[in-house]
Amino acid sequence: MADLTFGVTFHPYPVGMPDPDVVIEFAQAAEELGFDSLWVGDHILWRTPLLEPLTLLAAVATRTKRIRLGTGVLLLPLRQPTVVAKMVATLDYLSRGRVILGVGVGGENPKEFEACGVPPGERGRRTDEGIEILRRLWTESSASFAGQFWRFSEVDLQPKPVQQPCPPVWIGGRSEAALRRAGRLGDGWIDYFVTPQGFRESMARIAAHGAAAGRAMDSFAAAHVLMTYVAPTKDEAKRATEQYLSHYYDHAFRFLLARYCALGTPEDCIAKVQRFAEAGARYIVLVPTCGPESIVAQLETLAREVVAAFR
Repeated sequence: MADLTFGVTFHPYPVGMPDPDVVIEFAQAAEELGFDSLWVGDHILWRTPLLEPLTLLAAVATRTKRIRLGTGVLLLPLRQPTVVAKMVATLDYLSRGRVILGVGVGGENPKEFEACGVPPGERGRRTDEGIEILRRLWTESSASFAGQFWRFSEVDLQPKPVQQPCPPVWIGGRSEAALRRAGRLGDGWIDYFVTPQGFRESMARIAAHGAAAGRAMDSFAAAHVLMTYVAPTKDEAKRATEQYLSHYYDHAFRFLLARYCALGTPEDCIAKVQRFAEAGARYIVLVPTCGPESIVAQLETLAREVVAAFR
């Protein structure tokens, strides 16, 4: 078995918001069970209620000690990047250097772009500028920037992040533009809803874009988000996951479950994870597709029956 790093995602529940204590219990359970990272998603407006990710991770940071904290992914074009730089530096301070900033362009919900006053057609260029601004503000004592959307000169943002030179920035997305951005600007790539073969091919394109930009890719992080449910049978796992994902995405998933998810017995899930490891993934971020009544039990099963196979 490949030696993998495992994370887990705190995913929105199918119906309503959980009690805040459930959120903290999930994070503490993930840390106690040995998961390496905890991830949260982001939308300003969505079909179900979502907590703002940096605020949520700040709460988690004060109740955990070891587990890394990641955004999977923050929609950077919807936010002013200097404010993001300040918030992430603060989160890195509170967590004593545990932040991984995953960023993406979004676009699935045009209403949130309208509400934030951002034309969707600008989201890629805003993201590229934003990434550069973040790194300059985190690493320079007199940072300046002149771009299409933002301009400033001789700025010293304090405090700097704990991590040196700065927190890693992972790029999310499956489009060719996202793969190019990952190769040119990212410290890693984090994806979801691709097959192992698709993952392998995307990593090859990222490497080509990185080489064209003259970047060394030896330490580049290759991460895959995998919807997962362990149950006595595949049919039981498929039923639960179809209901969960169909509600969250407002899309029928019946014919996509076997292709994109790890479902069924521990052996079924281990086999799917192994295929992604063989395709080049080194970070696996599991998303337990269940509600609050069974989320901690599912975490325990994943840690004991799936993650342990790769340790």
